[in-house]
Amino acid sequence: MMNKPPIDELAKKTNGNKYILSILASKRAKEIETTRRSELATADKKAISIALEEIYNGDVTYTGVEGEE
Repeated sequence: MMNKPPIDELAKKTNGNKYILSILASKRAKEIETTRRSELATADKKAISIALEEIYNGDVTYTGVEGEE
């Protein structure tokens, strides 16, 4: 179970939308798996954990879509 970063803090990064958070994290995790396959083999973290940390730290951001309020 993931405790850090907290889900409520992560959701703030996507204007409180947990659905968008899950899509953003999923897409970033796929990118990480594709580009850093050898690094993940020896790492103790999974791609999804790395993606969520990047979102939390502001390395990956959500800017919204046109027409969204």
